[in-house]
Amino acid sequence: MIELKEMTLATFLYKAIEIAKEKGTEQLVSWTIEIEPLDVLSAFASAKQLNKNRIFWTNSTNDFTLFGLGTIHRLTAEDNRFERLDEAWKAIERNALIHEATGEAGTGLVAVGGMSFDPRREKSKLWSNYPTSQMTIPEYTIVQNKDAFFFTANLYVDENSLEKKLANDIEHMMEFLMSHVPQQKNAYQKIISKREIEPEKWKRSVEAAVEEIQKDRAKKIVLAREMRIKLDREANIAGMLKRLKETQPNSYIFAFEHGPDCFLGATPERLVRVNGKKLLSTCLAGTAPRGKTAEEDSRIAENLLNDQKNRKEHDYVVQMIRQGIEKYCDNIDMPKEPVIFPLKNLQHLYTPVTATLKKECTVFDIVRELHPTPALGGVPREKALSFIREQELLDRGWYGAPIGWLDSRANSEFAVALRSGLAQGDEVSLFAGCGVMGDSDPEMEYDETNVKFLPMLTILEDTDESY
Repeated sequence: MIELKEMTLATFLYKAIEIAKEKGTEQLVSWTIEIEPLDVLSAFASAKQLNKNRIFWTNSTNDFTLFGLGTIHRLTAEDNRFERLDEAWKAIERNALIHEATGEAGTGLVAVGGMSFDPRREKSKLWSNYPTSQMTIPEYTIVQNKDAFFFTANLYVDENSLEKKLANDIEHMMEFLMSHVPQQKNAYQKIISKREIEPEKWKRSVEAAVEEIQKDRAKKIVLAREMRIKLDREANIAGMLKRLKETQPNSYIFAFEHGPDCFLGATPERLVRVNGKKLLSTCLAGTAPRGKTAEEDSRIAENLLNDQKNRKEHDYVVQMIRQGIEKYCDNIDMPKEPVIFPLKNLQHLYTPVTATLKKECTVFDIVRELHPTPALGGVPREKALSFIREQELLDRGWYGAPIGWLDSRANSEFAVALRSGLAQGDEVSLFAGCGVMGDSDPEMEYDETNVKFLPMLTILEDTDESY
């Protein structure tokens, strides 16, 4: 990685073109500049008319937002995907020419993306536009990091490139994204119909999972199901993201467009965050609804903290995370007891984990070890996954899998793609799952998935189409 600072855009591009001439090959370059504050979601909405794939990401503390537009490079992998993504990213870093005067997380060269839940599961037509794994380096990114805003352009140059034309194109795009505001619409998005995919058959798969556990072939199996929604018009992704931000303030809000499809949602579950060598992971397992009053809410939370089934589910995740990271980390610290993590529709048991990543280790090592967590797969992992492949009624695709970003300054964050849906034109597939234990009741597990559908169901209809 070559870093150049305090240089005008045209001068930087001229230098990059000279380097490309010396190498006799294309040169990847990344240019970052601090910009005036703007509404990042408004820029996302404006960019729809450009017919480029869009990416949106907001963290669970609402102090980091990333909008990516277009694709300059894709890192993809099928087999040994974590190792191959790691190798591909390191190769990109080594050869990139980066103007990065800020040093802020998420600026400079950034890759954003995700992967499928289970690469051994046969891919369905539903997920045909989503590879087994793909990290995208966007053409352009806008990042909000606390109160600061940054614009980045990524491009390839060669000996025939013209620095003045490239600089002019970049400046025009920056001006467009900063100044264009979407036109307000009068037509509101409405749900026409809802169709659950074989709910009775899903309940029978829960019964089969309970039988497996009672026969001591597994301790926990997570089963997911699908609900298909028909809208009265093409799904308005920016409007849905706006409502997710408003209704799910403690969650990661995300959207990944791949061609005509968009995978989006609001997940509360961080998989791992790395800043330099400082690592944070979180155990989020054990679920209950919110109460209608403060008293009821407090009573439900107290019951959740003392519920044997939920505490056992949570402990599986705690122990798995410790075992998963201890080979790659020092100074591991985790509280002995969970606390309540409240969301708008649900509350969860929560335990944070901090550690120091060893020098030779990367975020892909951690993601490989932690995915899938017991909250998404089961215990033991391979037995649960084998049952899911045979019995589950859907290809999860990117649902329940790691999604996130990493930059060229050793910053990264990955979440688990829960509370999510796949928008395809005027239809949206929603996904929800539950952890089946030896004493699970199929009707109660069915009810739990209905609650988990709510974060996405409640934002599919408009009351204010401002994006």
